[in-house]
Amino acid sequence: MSPFAILFPDLSPEIFSVEIGSFSFALRWYALAYIAGFLFGWWIIIGLMKRAALWPANTAPMEPGRVEGLLTYVILGVILGGRLGYVLFYQPGYYLSHPAEILRIWEGGMSFHGGFAGVIIAGLIFCRRHSVPPLQIADAMALVAPIGIGLGRFANFINAELWGRPTLQPWGVVFPGAQAQSCPWDWPMPFCARHPTQLYEAALEGVLLFVVLAWLVWRRGWLKTPGAVTGVFVAGYGLARFIVEFFRQPDAQFITLDNPMGHVLSLGPLGLTMGQMLSLPMIVAGLGLLFWRRRA
Repeated sequence: MSPFAILFPDLSPEIFSVEIGSFSFALRWYALAYIAGFLFGWWIIIGLMKRAALWPANTAPMEPGRVEGLLTYVILGVILGGRLGYVLFYQPGYYLSHPAEILRIWEGGMSFHGGFAGVIIAGLIFCRRHSVPPLQIADAMALVAPIGIGLGRFANFINAELWGRPTLQPWGVVFPGAQAQSCPWDWPMPFCARHPTQLYEAALEGVLLFVVLAWLVWRRGWLKTPGAVTGVFVAGYGLARFIVEFFRQPDAQFITLDNPMGHVLSLGPLGLTMGQMLSLPMIVAGLGLLFWRRRA
């Protein structure tokens, strides 16, 4: 009997493309996700700066007009940090041998953890240059970050990339390119059904995390405790990513015949993937920041 599985819909990674002579341009869903995430974040942060009552001493950390400058720093931090993080964490040997390809971000290869570090550095530079409190700015950015993350994960699904491990669950998706030879069982179809981990991450890291943070900000007044919202975001993302990594297919360079699970740290019969290794410090740091600021 053939196991039930959902066939991946016929979706193009390009929304539209234009070719005029030798000039060509294509708008991809992944690029649109970035653009929409930045725009929604810009709009929400401006709204936060206009509501002084949400902040300590009923004073917003900066004028709404400065949000555009903050957005510029964040965009640079995401792109540079995300790319360098991927190069250093996932394929350092390859890019050391092919340094010219580091700049080819249009070919894919971005790391959330690298982008997160890039945003921290960019945000600190912005706060230092404009004399604004960094923890309060971090809280504003933490609130809107799940929007961009969730949209990005939906774009990953449309692109049919970063899919999960093989599964026999009825919601498994047969992604193009997931060959049946990689299944741990006899699979009667030419492609292997896998966990749609892009949607798992969109739900946990995007929708659920944003709902929790929005409730803490607008219902519980947590912006009055600088750093608390940031702590929840950092720990919440780290925990969500750590859980999803049990179902997510590791990057191909970590998978070998001796290590089919793609673990970078073996713990007896168990192990941790690179995503889990990078998420553990986030969980610890987020909880530490949360307890420190709430206690203060």
